[in-house]
Amino acid sequence: MYLIYQPEGAEEPQRFLYKPQKLMAPEREALERRSKMDFSDFTKGVLNGNAVCRRALLWVMLKRQHPVMKFEDVDFAWDELRLEYSRQELTLMRDQLIDAGNADPEQIDSLNREIATAIDEQATEGKALPPIAV
Repeated sequence: MYLIYQPEGAEEPQRFLYKPQKLMAPEREALERRSKMDFSDFTKGVLNGNAVCRRALLWVMLKRQHPVMKFEDVDFAWDELRLEYSRQELTLMRDQLIDAGNADPEQIDSLNREIATAIDEQATEGKALPPIAV
């Protein structure tokens, strides 16, 4: 999954590969402190559009490039930040729907269209991981 940040006026968006299982322990702890949620709930909050969770995640990603950045310095319009599934994640979702045996053909077609334009995960090893940490 990618966290996409494109502030107004920016020509190109910044793409951050977001794999909850690959965050470092201090990053996870910082996210838990900021969101006041355990990490499992935090990952669900990111997917569900929780503003504090998404702001905290953007802060952690930007902090990798700018180590002195403070949480309070992260401010954005809601339409400047979004999540996008990778091609591998979308393919996994489609295959799980098909395997379940009750897939809606329109839903499968929609996923196939998204897969066609989705970004490959960088340096993907093995299968796609779910975007929620358990």
